[in-house]
Amino acid sequence: MDPIQELTTINFSYVFLSVFVILIGIKSVVSLFEWIVGKLGLETRWMRGKREEHELLLQTSHALASLQEKHEKDMLRSDRHDDEMKTDLKRLTNMFIDKQIDDMRWEINSFANTVLAGKRCNKDSYQHCIKTYQKYEKILQENGIKNGEVEISMELIHESYRQKLKDGF
Repeated sequence: MDPIQELTTINFSYVFLSVFVILIGIKSVVSLFEWIVGKLGLETRWMRGKREEHELLLQTSHALASLQEKHEKDMLRSDRHDDEMKTDLKRLTNMFIDKQIDDMRWEINSFANTVLAGKRCNKDSYQHCIKTYQKYEKILQENGIKNGEVEISMELIHESYRQKLKDGF
């Protein structure tokens, strides 16, 4: 009965040691087989798959590097275009501001000439011209531009407006 009982009891340390030794043996045999096949210049399906995988990895790496280089060039080109657009937008903004200032100056000076010529003007025309002058001054101030072209015209318009208010339109 003792030999049967010994067979039923499992010694786990022996089992783990045996499995470990078997795995090491299999690994040694496989390594030896790969070495022999490599020396003979033969290629197994597994080795071919591994080689193809390596080649694919290299191709992907090269493609990624070229894409990164292209991306950097595109970013530089994009930055250059952005700078050009900013410059053009600034130039257009300045042109618009200059045009707006010139139009307001023309309107104010034209109204001053109308007043000097003694033509009849209504109260709304005076108020519109005064509001235009306020907008004109605001634009000049926002853009750091000095005034000096319409001050005399505005003095004339203010004097005429005060006189009209005294006399009654």
